[in-house]
Amino acid sequence: QVQLVESGGGLVQPGGSLGLSCVASGRILSIGTMGWYRQAPGKERELVADITSGGNTNYADSVKGRFTITRDNAKNTVRLQMDNLKPEDTAVYYCHAVIRLYGFMSYWGKGTLVTVSS
Repeated sequence: QVQLVESGGGLVQPGGSLGLSCVASGRILSIGTMGWYRQAPGKERELVADITSGGNTNYADSVKGRFTITRDNAKNTVRLQMDNLKPEDTAVYYCHAVIRLYGFMSYWGKGTLVTVSS
C-alpha cells in the first residue's frame, strides 16, 4: 500500500512561519506531480501549491510570495515552507501525489492541522 505521511502542522502566530513535510512510501515505480491542498471548516478543499517531477511549480494566488514548495526525489519527499502566515491560512493541509505503478494513481495523506492564531 502506498502511503503519504504529513508532518509539521501546529499552532503559529500571525506573521510566523511553519514548514510541512510529506513522505511517500510503499510500492512506487515513479512519482509525478506532488502538491499540497488545504481544507478549512465549511469550505471545499483547494490547491495550495504543487510541483512536477521536473521542478515546475504552481501556487494559489492567496499564497504567492509567502509559501514555497520543494521536493527531494531521492527521498520521495515534498515540503511546503509557509512564511508570513495569516489566520485565513488555518486549515487541514493534505499532501497529494501522482504515483505510477502500472498506471498513474492519485494518493492523499491523512492531513495535518495548521492553526494561525494569537
